[in-house]
Amino acid sequence: MHNYLSYIADKLSEEIVSVKPLSSGDISSAYLLGTGKRSYFLKVNNKPFALEMFHAEQKGLQAIANTRTIAVPHVHLVDSYEGNSFLLMDFIFSKRPDGSDYQRLGVELAQLHQCTRADYGFSENNFIGTLPQSNRVHSQWASFYWTERILPQLQKAEKGSLLSQKEIPGENQAITLFSDLFGEVKPSLLHGDLWGGNYLIAGDGTPYLIDPALYYGHSMVDISMSRLFGGFGVEFYNAYHEIIPKPARYVEQIELYQLYYLLVHLNLFGRGYHSSVSSILKRYF
Repeated sequence: MHNYLSYIADKLSEEIVSVKPLSSGDISSAYLLGTGKRSYFLKVNNKPFALEMFHAEQKGLQAIANTRTIAVPHVHLVDSYEGNSFLLMDFIFSKRPDGSDYQRLGVELAQLHQCTRADYGFSENNFIGTLPQSNRVHSQWASFYWTERILPQLQKAEKGSLLSQKEIPGENQAITLFSDLFGEVKPSLLHGDLWGGNYLIAGDGTPYLIDPALYYGHSMVDISMSRLFGGFGVEFYNAYHEIIPKPARYVEQIELYQLYYLLVHLNLFGRGYHSSVSSILKRYF
């Protein structure tokens, strides 16, 4: 048994009676822990930034929980022990979603997006995957999206020789384009990384969000990410857009918001994503 499991058991005042490794993402190791009282989901990471990353995840989950719109797993512990950082939360026993589950997910995500404030960003920075994500507050959405989202990823890609300088648009051109295509945008509380691996449908049909990269921004950001790797069920989009209608420039907005996530994937995983990034840059800039 890893030493940190004994440490966690002491913190919980519960004996850990079972440990099952789970297939996890690219970032952290994952385990299902059983104590006899309940089941826990444990993420473990020994990278230097892991504790900061887990604290950011906990704050994002808590911010969603505070809205009382859509469920998130309860976080019991974020800590580190002997070089390993970990996040311990409730384990959600999940099922494959059906049409009614997608419908409820769409309704509850729209309710989350109706939680708003005056400006864009968040009180703290966080992460998108393992990359830092700056959430400095802006009063203008086009300025936020360029300065805090697109530009840092373009600069990182250029530095890593994944994009050439001539592929990178100028600031004035980008902000003018974003202002035109995004229009008036209400700041909505976003999940921030809403692909198919970051929601669960519990056995009773309750949707849960996990792994947020949370901030206040345009609600279409979450919709765009949901469509990037295969999309959610059609019932999800129908239910969502009954509450928050499709904008006039729907297709253009989806492509420009997917640009951010494709740049992130380019910087995390390499040149396999270059053609996807390049085609959007050529089309709009």
